[in-house]
Amino acid sequence: MTDEELKKLEKEVKKNKRMANEAASVLHDLIEDKLPDAYGELMGIAQATYDACKAWDEANKKFLAASSESA
Repeated sequence: MTDEELKKLEKEVKKNKRMANEAASVLHDLIEDKLPDAYGELMGIAQATYDACKAWDEANKKFLAASSESA
């Protein structure tokens, strides 16, 4: 794998981590400020947070595997 491809994967990991952190922040705000009144929002926000974290994990694993192959 070329350095350019590794950098692209690393950029994807960073983007996905940022998105996961943003989703976690929304979930945190819901828990801290809106529950129990906004309990109807909980499942959607929790699923979005889970999906964002899973996307980060998959991208990170791909990047780590590619990094170890290049080393």
